Amino acid sequence: MDEPADVRMGRGQRLIEATREDLELYGVGELEDRLGVLEAEIARVRAQIDRKRSGRAAADALFAPRS
Repeated sequence: MDEPADVRMGRGQRLIEATREDLELYGVGELEDRLGVLEAEIARVRAQIDRKRSGRAAADALFAPRS
């Protein structure tokens, strides 16, 4: 008998699932830990956005028509 194929998660699917979790099940300490992880992720995403914007600005400056 063949084993079922692994279902592949789409981008961001785990984040969507995390936002649907019942927070009533967590204690205060666990919620504070969760908040720390989320704040670190926000900082990581913002840094990536800044890197991408810088790269785009550099490309735009390099390939912009000269007048």
